Amino acid sequence: MEERREQEETPKERADRELIELLNELRVVLPGVTVLLAFLLAVPFANGWSRTTAFQRDVFVVAFLATAVSVALLTAPSSYHRLRFRQGNKEHIVKVGNRLTIAGIVASAVSLEAVVLLVMDYVLSLGAAIAAAGSLLAVVAIFWYGLAGWSELRGRRAR
Repeated sequence: MEERREQEETPKERADRELIELLNELRVVLPGVTVLLAFLLAVPFANGWSRTTAFQRDVFVVAFLATAVSVALLTAPSSYHRLRFRQGNKEHIVKVGNRLTIAGIVASAVSLEAVVLLVMDYVLSLGAAIAAAGSLLAVVAIFWYGLAGWSELRGRRAR
């Protein structure tokens, strides 16, 4: 069905659809990353912050910066579109927006890993933190990246 629709689309219609899809995907991922950033902003001001180890503070810095970078990259496609949309090259806007979104999702994965490592180390132990972060890494690798890669391989074999 999707192949038939893509064959019937003009390049302009395809670019319009792809931009709408990209912006809809950003509407899903951006609120979660923004909420994470908001929570991380409060962490150093919490009562228990003085009990953190140097390692935990280092992991926090990684989590905080990765989350901030993720928010910046995930909002960049909207800004880029707003600044360039009258120039008539929507296909280029979609390509740039796609790259920025992928980079933002990678930064989001780094921030999730760091947050899990930090919280589990603070609440339980470094060993539990490493196990939890490693498990999350496997989940992220499989579902965020592995499924798409596997689908691409299957598509290549079918062609």
